[in-house]
Amino acid sequence: MIPLFNTQEIRDLDSYAITKLGIPGIVLMENAAINISKIISDYCNEKSFSKVAIICGKGNNGGDGFAAARHLAENGFSLLVMSLGNENEMTPDCKTNFLILKNLSKINNQIELFQLTDQKQFYKELEKCNLIVDAILGSGASGQLKEPISTIIKKLNKFEIPKIAIDIPTGLDCDKGWGENVLTCDLTITLALYKKGLFFNSGYLNAGTIELADIGIDKSLFENLETTAFEIEPEDALEGIPQKAKNLHKYSSGKTLSICGSGKYPGAGALVAKAALKIGAGASILAFPKACRSSVYKDIAEVVVEQYNDNGKEYLSVPALDSINKKIVWADAVAIGSGLGREPETVKAVHKILEEKIYKKLVIDADAVFALNSGLYKKFILKDVVFTPHLKEFSDLIGIEIGKIQKDILKYGTEFSRETGAYLVLKGAPTILFTPDGNCFINSAGNAGMAKFGTGDVLTGVLAGLLAQNEDIEKALVAGIYIHSLSADILKVKFSENTFTSIDLIDNFGFTINFIRKSLA
Repeated sequence: MIPLFNTQEIRDLDSYAITKLGIPGIVLMENAAINISKIISDYCNEKSFSKVAIICGKGNNGGDGFAAARHLAENGFSLLVMSLGNENEMTPDCKTNFLILKNLSKINNQIELFQLTDQKQFYKELEKCNLIVDAILGSGASGQLKEPISTIIKKLNKFEIPKIAIDIPTGLDCDKGWGENVLTCDLTITLALYKKGLFFNSGYLNAGTIELADIGIDKSLFENLETTAFEIEPEDALEGIPQKAKNLHKYSSGKTLSICGSGKYPGAGALVAKAALKIGAGASILAFPKACRSSVYKDIAEVVVEQYNDNGKEYLSVPALDSINKKIVWADAVAIGSGLGREPETVKAVHKILEEKIYKKLVIDADAVFALNSGLYKKFILKDVVFTPHLKEFSDLIGIEIGKIQKDILKYGTEFSRETGAYLVLKGAPTILFTPDGNCFINSAGNAGMAKFGTGDVLTGVLAGLLAQNEDIEKALVAGIYIHSLSADILKVKFSENTFTSIDLIDNFGFTINFIRKSLA
C-alpha cells in the first residue's frame, strides 16, 4: 500500500522538521526546488522543450516555483516567469527566492519576469512556450478560487500545451479531492508525501501522472505518520489471491452462489456467476427463475443453475427463498442484485435474506442496493456485507445528493462503513474501498473502456469469488478491485479501450494474475 496524507499530517511533518530538527524552511524549499527542476528538466529534454513558463503565487508554493526557475535557468532553459504578487505580499521564503530571481533576471536575458499587472503581455509571450508550470497554490489551499486566480486558471486551461503542477494543481482541495475550477495537468510533482486528494475525484481527473519530489527530510520520519488512506499496489492484489494446495478439490476451493438475473436481465446473472468461477472459485451456482432458465444455459456451461419457482413471473420473490436457502447456507460467499429487477416482491426478498442472515459473506449490488435505498439499510445487521454501488446508487442509498457527496467522497464513504459495519466498494474512476475500521483504499488502475454494460456485474462476481476463497475480507476485496481494473488496462493495450467487453475482462483474468506475479518476481 502507498500511504496517502492530508494537509494537517503534512503540516505536522514540516513543523517537526523545522522546529525539532532545526532545518530552516528555506532549506526545505531549496531541496524541493532542486528535485523539481530535475524532474522538469528530464521532462523537457525528453520532449525537446526549451522555453518554460512558470506562474508563481505569493506563498511557499510560489517560492518553490521561483527557486526551481533559478535552477532551470542554470541548466540553460529560457524562462517566462509571472509573479502573482509583489514582494511585500509574499511569505518570507517566497520573497527571498523571488528577489534572487529578480536580480538574476537583470544579468540573464533568458529570464523574463512579469508582474500580475502585465498579464496581457504575459499571455502573448506564453504562446511561444512549450510548457506551463503551476506554482500558484500549494496543498494548504482550500475552497473556491478567488480572483484573479480563478480567471488565470480558466485561461491557462485553454492553452493546448503540456502543464506541470508543483505539489498540487491549483484549484484542487487536496484533502477532499475536489475543485470546481482546477488546472488540468499532464504531470504533478508532489512534495515530500503523496496527497490523498491527487488520487480520486477532481485530482484523479486533473493531476495527470504523479511524481514525488524529495525535500530533504529523513524518510524514517514518515514511518511515524499515521494515515487512513492508501493507494493499492500490485503486491497488495497478490495477497488476496490464495495459493492452490495440491490436494484441493472443487468444494474446498471456494463456493459461490449468485442470486442474480431475471427474465428482463438474464445476462447480468451469467456474468456474475462466470466471473466468480474464472477468478478461482471451485464451485459457482446461479439461482435463477424457473420460467426463463433457458435464457442463461447457453452462456454458462461451467456454472450450475439452481432454478427456483417464480410462478411464471420471471423474478425473485419471498416464497422462492425456500428453495434457495440451503444454497445460501452452503455457499462461502453470496452475490445478490445484478439484474435482479426492482419488483416490490423482489425488494421484500432482499430484505428477508438480510433479516435471516444465514449467509457467511454477502455482496450486494445494483438492484439489491436499490432495495435498501433512503436509509432502509439501517434496519439490518450488516457485518460481513459488501456494498458495490456506483455514485448515483450510493447517493440514493444514503439519501444525499450526488453533488454534495462529490465534494467530500471520503467523508461520506468512511461514515457509511463505520456506522454500518459493512464494506463499501464505491465504483467509479477510480473505485474506492471503505472498510469498517475507517480506512479507505484507492484503486488507480482502470480506464474509460470499463464504462460499458456488464463490467459492474463482472466485479460483483470477482469479489464474491475471492471472498469465497479468502477468510480476510479486506484482502479479498483489494485483490478483486485491482485485478478487475488491471485486466481492463491490459486489454486497452491489446485491443484499445473502445472495443473490449465484459466477457473479455473475464477471459483475461488468468493472464492478469500471471502478469502481476511475473512483474513482482
